[in-house]
Amino acid sequence: MKLIIAIIQPYKLDEVKEELYKNDINLITVSEVLGHGRQKGITEVYRGHKENGNLLRKIRLEIAVNEEFVETTIKAIIKSANNFTA
Repeated sequence: MKLIIAIIQPYKLDEVKEELYKNDINLITVSEVLGHGRQKGITEVYRGHKENGNLLRKIRLEIAVNEEFVETTIKAIIKSANNFTA
């Protein structure tokens, strides 16, 4: 058995779940987490003062699958969570 952990954008959660369900992958754990990647956070103005919010809201998926479902699970996550269209 393998544990697959993926960090995705919150707005992609429904698409990722739908793609996993299509591939008969039903047992997932979803957590809200904070972090940042290449974008290194965002800058906001609050009461006229510039604040650098370096942690952004993300979704962490934890999926435990048997060996035969590892490749299928990874492909489903990449296909549905990708921000770019091919």
